[in-house]
Amino acid sequence: MITEIWKAIKNKKFSPIYLLYGEETYFIEETKKRIIEQALEPDEIEFGLSIYDLEETPVDVAIEDCETVPFFGGNKVVVIKNPVFLTGEKGKEKVEHNLNYLLAYLMEPSPSTILVISAPYGKLDERKKITKELMKHAEVVHAQKLSEKDLLHWILRRFEGDGYTITEEAAETLRMLVGSNMSQLNQEIEKLKLFCLKEKRVDEETVGELVSRSLEDNVFRLVDLIVDRNLKGALEIYRDLLKRNEEPIKILAVVASQLRFLYQVKFLSNKGYGQVQIAKLLKVHPYRVKLALAKVQKMEDKWLLMGLEELAETDYRMKTGFGNREKMLELFFIKILSEK
Repeated sequence: MITEIWKAIKNKKFSPIYLLYGEETYFIEETKKRIIEQALEPDEIEFGLSIYDLEETPVDVAIEDCETVPFFGGNKVVVIKNPVFLTGEKGKEKVEHNLNYLLAYLMEPSPSTILVISAPYGKLDERKKITKELMKHAEVVHAQKLSEKDLLHWILRRFEGDGYTITEEAAETLRMLVGSNMSQLNQEIEKLKLFCLKEKRVDEETVGELVSRSLEDNVFRLVDLIVDRNLKGALEIYRDLLKRNEEPIKILAVVASQLRFLYQVKFLSNKGYGQVQIAKLLKVHPYRVKLALAKVQKMEDKWLLMGLEELAETDYRMKTGFGNREKMLELFFIKILSEK
């Protein structure tokens, strides 16, 4: 759906109103950027683009701007951000919004204005009249987080669309190194394209050499050291992550996710499932399962379960304020890696 909207924007077929909402801010920001670039010439942006933060400005001010004729003719783009009134949450109560102005505008939008409503919220309150009417009259972009499988396909399309060849293993390695942050993924993709501009071929080795490591990748290394029962190495990486201002609770969540995945792979492997079958059941790339299968050979079910239970207990203590978070996770590593 979003690719069709982007195609229409590229062909300068604009809707008078766009509603961009969801948790994946990359799609919201990219759609906004494409609308502005296609609707306005570079020298028109100063007078043709208006941006309003509804935590600071009443919506009626933005709508009045929408109804004003563009200074030099042509199109005008009005972006309004943070429309908390579309959700069930309470705003900061700084400004009062006269939503009747917006409701009236939805029925009769200005032909020379493109109104873009940017709502980076996971869910909108569709019981509200204003939300219902907006969903009915606007071109809606639901910016959802992609699954691992869809994210991999998106990476492949980003290369193939510009005539590049990339192996699935290289694309999966890129996803694993960077994680699910699509803005960061996009930056790394552009860097790889520039580096491989001549041959237009991207392999796993090139990805490994060029791509910046994310929290997730550092945690992959950390999990490898946990699997090898290397306490010294695990603590070194953990302390390095703390120096980079990574939150202990976030590190714990990623470690737990990786250990849980390893346990699922081991459980299914013990049941007789093969690499491809496990990948289908867990909805991940077979290459990731291949790496996991190599790790779980060294791990006992009992030890893995104990690790997950200890992580759950540590997570509970962190969230309920029992002591120093940094020390709690450090004690987890010491306990789990000292266990015989």
